[in-house]
Amino acid sequence: MHNGKAIIFSAPSGSGKTTIVKHLLATNPKLGFSISACTRDKRGRNEENGKDYYFLTPEDFKRKIDNDEFIEWEEVYAGNFYGTLKSEVERIWQEGRHVIFDVDVKGGLHLKEYFGDKALAVFVKVPSIDELKERLMDRQTETENSLSQRIFKAKFEMTFEDKFDVTLVNEDLEESLRKAEELVNNFINSGVEAV
Repeated sequence: MHNGKAIIFSAPSGSGKTTIVKHLLATNPKLGFSISACTRDKRGRNEENGKDYYFLTPEDFKRKIDNDEFIEWEEVYAGNFYGTLKSEVERIWQEGRHVIFDVDVKGGLHLKEYFGDKALAVFVKVPSIDELKERLMDRQTETENSLSQRIFKAKFEMTFEDKFDVTLVNEDLEESLRKAEELVNNFINSGVEAV
């Protein structure tokens, strides 16, 4: 199925995009999750290679860049590279599903540019920076320095909101999940001929 579509969820870290994407995957069998490649260490015991991310060494990541194996890639934080492998999208389309992405804002913009009209790019945001800071602190995974970096980056990323097809304000989770389902279903079914 090379006529598969791409659904891109992007947001500043802590906006809830991963929760939304996991919900969509659990409720819509037509979707397949694009596992990103990265060079960062696993967070705790919960993350698995080949399920949450493809955890690569910096050398492996660089080799894949040189071999043009990425749709997009970037250094998200100093020394931490993330990217979308072309083979990952092909794998999902071969299964007859549409690919869904959970990526940062810059990655989302690159994916939208790459897929064009075959993509729906959704920008997820929280009502305020204060709310975002609170959510990040609630994770209890941030140092004061990493929290400051993420807030600084989030303020910058929010300036790109208008480059996305639609904005989803994640204030009430249940409502956000309902809206996300509606957006995705409408997009998947657009252009589909009734038989």
